[in-house]
Amino acid sequence: MKKWSNVSVQLARRLFEFARLDQDKQNVASPFERKMNMAENMRAIRKSKPEKGLDVVDVPVPTPGPEDVLVYVEAASFCGTDLHIWNWDEWSKRRIKTPLILGHEFCGTIVEIGDKVRNAAVGDYVSAESHVTCGLCYQCRTGQAHMCPKTEILGVDRDGAFANYVVVPEKVIWQNKREKLPPEIATLQEPFGNAVFSTMNQNMSGDSVAVLGCGPIGLFTVGIASAVGAKAVFASDIHQGRLDLATTMGATAGFNPAELGDEIVGEIVKANGGYGVDIVLEMSGAPSAITTAFRVVRNGGTVILFGIPSRPVEIDVAENMIFKNLTVRALNGRRIFDTWYKTRWLLEDGVVDLRPLISKTIGFDEVNDAMSLLSRGDACKIVLLPNEGRPAPISETQRTHTPDPNITGAPVHR
Repeated sequence: MKKWSNVSVQLARRLFEFARLDQDKQNVASPFERKMNMAENMRAIRKSKPEKGLDVVDVPVPTPGPEDVLVYVEAASFCGTDLHIWNWDEWSKRRIKTPLILGHEFCGTIVEIGDKVRNAAVGDYVSAESHVTCGLCYQCRTGQAHMCPKTEILGVDRDGAFANYVVVPEKVIWQNKREKLPPEIATLQEPFGNAVFSTMNQNMSGDSVAVLGCGPIGLFTVGIASAVGAKAVFASDIHQGRLDLATTMGATAGFNPAELGDEIVGEIVKANGGYGVDIVLEMSGAPSAITTAFRVVRNGGTVILFGIPSRPVEIDVAENMIFKNLTVRALNGRRIFDTWYKTRWLLEDGVVDLRPLISKTIGFDEVNDAMSLLSRGDACKIVLLPNEGRPAPISETQRTHTPDPNITGAPVHR
């Protein structure tokens, strides 16, 4: 009996050793080791009550499900959606269910994975597509997942990334290269993708372009249009500070509609050598800017509508669209994940530099002051550093992602 007992102990030790070696191969720490390094609670920015403002609270660190990953958040950036929720406007009252942790633009390091996670690993430096789609509806199955009617958005429909940690499904994870994208830039990929989608839907090399509305997405758009070869980029906004940023991002000239009024059309035409512009991207949603877009574009030109109006807008369809033979595209979001690959090229290769658009970095306790800055238009992108720049509480991994060259035909359909 004693002999068999010794054999059992030896077998158990061997199995434990194999398990440990297998984990070492995958660069995955054991759950026990991770729990030893990770606090039970975390700080988070939460919409606790249906009223204006946000709270900084202590909540339990979330546990990833079988197909989820737990990410140690290194940077998370604020956007207009967060501002709507902070203000508690009519849209927020209809959409948001409190309590809710905000934040959908982020990057960080994976510190724990679910049992069914196959590609992501502990130690990976990642961002995420904020739209969690069903994968089964008509839109998802026909390459339009960004229009999935069952979409859940991080920080809107489920807890987001304004926290020390966030849980997201593996299927929305996007791998980053730390040597090319520091956290304050990696967190901007999600909103930058909106500008990539709207701008690169058409070839604008050698064309004149007008960008109406220079919030963050508009300023991203100015940078992309300039980088991909537009011969002139005209920017419009009611804030002089944003027009200054547009110049930094490559705008040829800036125009303030609050000062120019209806004369803005003539001024842009004059700056373009007396001609209407080839492509107009309306990024503000302001009714007056939408009207300007259709008036300043040349006959046969293109108008991209990306800004979201707060109320219905009247357009003279006959005079300003049909008789002008315009191409009009109404766009929203970004293609999942097609746009992310273009975004990677633009940012990793330094084609567009977003550093001038980061107004400041903050900690948790500065959140309401930061939202006030954004609401006044006195800041562009504000980045939260939830963990104050500290590295993730795990051992550094050396896992390398070897891409599939994608050049060899294989009988995968037989």
